[in-house]
Amino acid sequence: MGLFGRGFRICGAALALVLAQSAIAAQEVRVAAVYFPPYVFKAEQHQARGLLADLLTALNQAQSQFSFVMVPTSIKRRFRDFRQQRIDLAIFENPGWGWQDVPHAAVDMGLEDSEVFVARAEPGRDQRYFDTLTGKRLALYHGYHYAFAQFNAEPGYLSKTFNASLSHSHESNLLMVLHQRAEIALVTRSYIGDFLERNRQFAGQLLISERADQRYRHHVIIRPGAPISPEQFSAILEMLRKNGQLTQIFARYQVAVSPGVTGSSIAEGATD
Repeated sequence: MGLFGRGFRICGAALALVLAQSAIAAQEVRVAAVYFPPYVFKAEQHQARGLLADLLTALNQAQSQFSFVMVPTSIKRRFRDFRQQRIDLAIFENPGWGWQDVPHAAVDMGLEDSEVFVARAEPGRDQRYFDTLTGKRLALYHGYHYAFAQFNAEPGYLSKTFNASLSHSHESNLLMVLHQRAEIALVTRSYIGDFLERNRQFAGQLLISERADQRYRHHVIIRPGAPISPEQFSAILEMLRKNGQLTQIFARYQVAVSPGVTGSSIAEGATD
């Protein structure tokens, strides 16, 4: 009995040591959290919600080698934070959104969202209303790159060339259209459903364009020397794709999930 008890204590101690080592071995991976619903509604960790928070939870549950944590930043500041190694990853990005001169690796996530034109529904107004932007007041998201503007995000250019008002909120832009302070807002398709779900009094009051200003594939931007490699991130993401978790997370926001991506989706960005 004494030997059994001692053996049990030894096994228990060994198990505790293994668990402790596993916990220590988990490498922290810092992920940029930029306020941009529905991807990030709240950037603070204790209040985190949105698609990014849901994805990081799934990534953490899928493995124990890495611990993905959110680090609040902003659209403009994320480049500096990335260069200064305050963040390791920027998720739901595109290499063309200002990353051209920043050393990085880009991983195609196989997720597609789109930017659509939205106007107030009026009698006799149909899809032809979106054929031209000339003479219409636009409501745009500050810092965002639009295809119709040749991806020039400079506020002065957008205001002068397209009579645009810029805000830091899709909701503000939609409300500007609804209250006739702008004719057209450009909003991610993923956001519109969430907005109408929370504001059911506006059902039927919005005309949404069938054509998109742009369709874009979400990428992960990974800094050189990050704790996780592009190949490692891709492998974990594929686990979530195969078990259906990616579809479960993103389908409700109309973000298309492709059945799979290949290793060729990993591309190197600028180098110093």
